Amino acid sequence: MRNVCIIGGSRYFGLHLVSLFRDAGVAVTLVNRGSAAPPPGVDHVRADRSDEAALTAALGGRTFDAVVDQVLYTPVQAAVACRVFAGRTPRYVMTSTMEVYDPATSPLVPASDTPVAEDLVDPASWPVDPGLPWHDPQALARHFDGATGYAEGKRQAEAVLARSAPFSWASVRSAHVLGGGAQDFTGRLAHYVERIAAGRPVAVHRDARPTSFVHHREIAAVLARAAASEAAGPLNACSHGALTAVELSELIADRLGTTARYRTADGDDTSPYSFDRSYAMDNGRAAALGLPLSRTADWLPGAIDEAAAAAPGTEH
Repeated sequence: MRNVCIIGGSRYFGLHLVSLFRDAGVAVTLVNRGSAAPPPGVDHVRADRSDEAALTAALGGRTFDAVVDQVLYTPVQAAVACRVFAGRTPRYVMTSTMEVYDPATSPLVPASDTPVAEDLVDPASWPVDPGLPWHDPQALARHFDGATGYAEGKRQAEAVLARSAPFSWASVRSAHVLGGGAQDFTGRLAHYVERIAAGRPVAVHRDARPTSFVHHREIAAVLARAAASEAAGPLNACSHGALTAVELSELIADRLGTTARYRTADGDDTSPYSFDRSYAMDNGRAAALGLPLSRTADWLPGAIDEAAAAAPGTEH
């Protein structure tokens, strides 16, 4: 691969992805709205990826061996991408999410007590409604809550690629990303580390169900490998070893040399990664394709240490 376009990629594992390509001698073009400066040695294109005319003009005559789209959230954006990048690239990889499997976000997603494989949500048959106000978060909130809008936007974006893409495409369905300390802008692992270190209870469901995780450098490596591969369609990207919120808390407490405390909660009152339904992922397809997947147990201690080091007043 000689050159690649990354849309988004301005923070967290997106920056790792940029560095992986650049350090391997691949010419990188980073597309964003200009809110963040690109890393050294990277071509920078300023454009709103949702504005078809502006994106087309900003790209000019550039062509790419692959495109990795970090910020593809809606079917309308996917349709724009299909038109803008037609003839510019033979390969398109979308960063998707395990939330497409959340049965709470669609009656079309069946509940499962075992890890879910890619065919549970088939993009080729998923219904698409481009008439919804995907461009207007406030208007969209009249149709979906935040979690449902995010999951459904990703499902419908994948569906547009499945039906309309003029290039080979893959959607990497990422597990919950951990690690990096202060680089992790979500603050979710920090939530656990800070509460447990301070002796405050973690709010969990009465019967918390397992979920999947992936290291921030691992997901960047998976995306890079997917861009260079010929694998088509959805790919589950998660480390081996799902955890419940209680299991995660116990591992954090053990690493910090303390004891985790809990309180039972429901709904929005629960801590991140506490779920009352199962949709941990089966990563068998990605593993069979040789994508680099590790064990959660191997990298989680280091991720906890990083979070503890970044948390004010937390000692380890």
